[in-house]
Amino acid sequence: MRVFVLDKKLKPLDPCHPARARELLNKGRAKVFKRYPFTIVLQDRVIEDSVTHFHRIKIDPGSKTTGISVVQEETGRVTNALEISHRGQQIKDALDSRSSLRRGRRNRKTRYRKPRFLNRTRKDGWLPPSLESRIANIETWVRRIRKLCPITAISQELVRFDLQHKHIRFRPRFKLTTGGKSFDVHPKYLKTIHKADGYEYAS
Repeated sequence: MRVFVLDKKLKPLDPCHPARARELLNKGRAKVFKRYPFTIVLQDRVIEDSVTHFHRIKIDPGSKTTGISVVQEETGRVTNALEISHRGQQIKDALDSRSSLRRGRRNRKTRYRKPRFLNRTRKDGWLPPSLESRIANIETWVRRIRKLCPITAISQELVRFDLQHKHIRFRPRFKLTTGGKSFDVHPKYLKTIHKADGYEYAS
């Protein structure tokens, strides 16, 4: 893989070969800017006196790992590639642990705490914490690479699910409307609620 190069004003230049980077470092023309991803800073070069080429970031998203590659547009050569490991399962385990600890406090001889489920409203565009973490990780690394390489375009693989061949787990939820407000209610909390009590079912 190539080495990212910055000019003396920290503007991104074309990545260079590792042997070329070692030569620049040995001659004192460059200094190490970052260890990972390995980046050098040229001490005697500015972007106005350099020739740069267009590069594209290509993203291959996944549930556990996401692949990112930097490709030179003109030649199609892959200059850099990396994998991002997501923390989706760790986040899910942490949320499950928190839920079990709170449930245990209700069963012990301590101050009673009622189960809270009707006061949790979700904002528009809400995403599960594991998925939100995955998106944030990808955005963070794309911003980092754009500061180290002259990026002009970004491509991402779009994935489609075949509903006839894939088994998708469906967890039903019910929406409860009262006083002009709607709440998502999990089936384990669901009881028979009559319209006479001021509640109504929403599909």
